[in-house]
Amino acid sequence: MKDGIHPTYGETKITCHCGATFTTGSTRQDISVEICSKCHPFFTGKQKLIDTAGRIERFRKKYEKFQQPGDK
Repeated sequence: MKDGIHPTYGETKITCHCGATFTTGSTRQDISVEICSKCHPFFTGKQKLIDTAGRIERFRKKYEKFQQPGDK
């Protein structure tokens, strides 16, 4: 390898928004991420439910005038 053209590689700390920290090797310093394996629903087994009932009702109310009588 040529000298002076490669970035320096060293230990860096990765910080998640949930507060978890990890140490790994990288060319960047102090990486901040939004989600990690400690807070991601796939790894934790907790699933966030999204309330779509209100959205569906608003859609039906908005387009009910276009429905034919008896289509309900």
